[in-house]
Amino acid sequence: MPHKPQIKIPATYMRGGTSKGVFFRLQDLPEAAQTPGEARDKLLLRVIGSPDPYQKQIDGMGGATSSTSKTVILAAPTQPDHDVDYLFGQVSIDKPFVDWSGNCGNLTAAVGAFAINGGFVSKSRIPENGIATVRIWQANIQKTIVARVPITNGEVQETGDFELDGVTFPAAEVQVEFMDPADGEGAMFPTGNLVDDLDVPGVGTLKATMINAGIPTIFLNAEDIGYKGTELQDDINSKPEALAMFELIRAHGAVKMGLIQNVEEAASRQHTPKVAFVAKPSEYVSSSGKVIGAGDVDVLVRALSMGKLHHAMMGTAAVAIATAAAVPGTLVNLAAGGGDRTSVCFGHPSGALQVGAEASQVNGQWTATKAIMSRSARVLMEGWVRVPGGSFAS
Repeated sequence: MPHKPQIKIPATYMRGGTSKGVFFRLQDLPEAAQTPGEARDKLLLRVIGSPDPYQKQIDGMGGATSSTSKTVILAAPTQPDHDVDYLFGQVSIDKPFVDWSGNCGNLTAAVGAFAINGGFVSKSRIPENGIATVRIWQANIQKTIVARVPITNGEVQETGDFELDGVTFPAAEVQVEFMDPADGEGAMFPTGNLVDDLDVPGVGTLKATMINAGIPTIFLNAEDIGYKGTELQDDINSKPEALAMFELIRAHGAVKMGLIQNVEEAASRQHTPKVAFVAKPSEYVSSSGKVIGAGDVDVLVRALSMGKLHHAMMGTAAVAIATAAAVPGTLVNLAAGGGDRTSVCFGHPSGALQVGAEASQVNGQWTATKAIMSRSARVLMEGWVRVPGGSFAS
């Protein structure tokens, strides 16, 4: 029986922050995948190597973790005063779907460079030496992000001495500003409360801060669920009962936040919301062997992504952390010592990260104007990705 040959699609494999993903220009995709729908999802699943019951993604570009099972599509801007539209797809590892419900803050750091290299940014706005400001429209969440990309001799500068815990080698620093990171259509605190009682059958009633800034996130106190906030990946990911508990919490929190109608819908919305737990600082040894002292950070945070404890911290969750820390009375703020603050340094499994945010009350409602963090990014490989012909037909 004849089989269609493979086709090749222009693509770039990039690291952004503590994530990796396959980047495409919309115009380079096969025509059937240039519009949202089944053909596009099937194509991206095949590119990454999903669904894979072995959960290894051997037959694709994915790395079998939530941090490396990612895709990005860039297109000409649909909004005035922007350089590029950025669409992010979180590809499930073992299930046949792509989650388009949120952003990837880590890969955002790579979007600016890809936009420059891909011809989306006018050459008149790229200095010979200095910083290029790339105005990004994040299409998943309908928000503006500004990436400040270093330029040397007219080219994107990727090498440097900026170190990011969770990334082995230093690189050039890229500052990312998330403008108005709260949900533009709803309240930053969807329930109207800074702290809620979240009833989870089989787990109990938990104190929770539920915020929609950067990405919808449910924050819990570590001690309320039997943790210290110093845990590394294996402490949780090796325990199926712990993962099941967090998924149950996530599903019930999603309902309370108004993201889904019932807990059953959570299975088809894996990317959002995130679940994280916080604790006051205490010393621990990070996954790289680096000692993080109690005086080195303001708060400890551990977060789950796509059903597993993240090896570092998702960029969008870092925005949520920064924003929640800036609001007196949230669980994040209280664990960090309370009071007013515009920045916070938090400890995660791979080390520590400094993030900043500005939040204020307007007509009795909390809102955030900006969240800022530094990341790095670089091209790992560029050329074409190949997929079997016919594997993505509708």
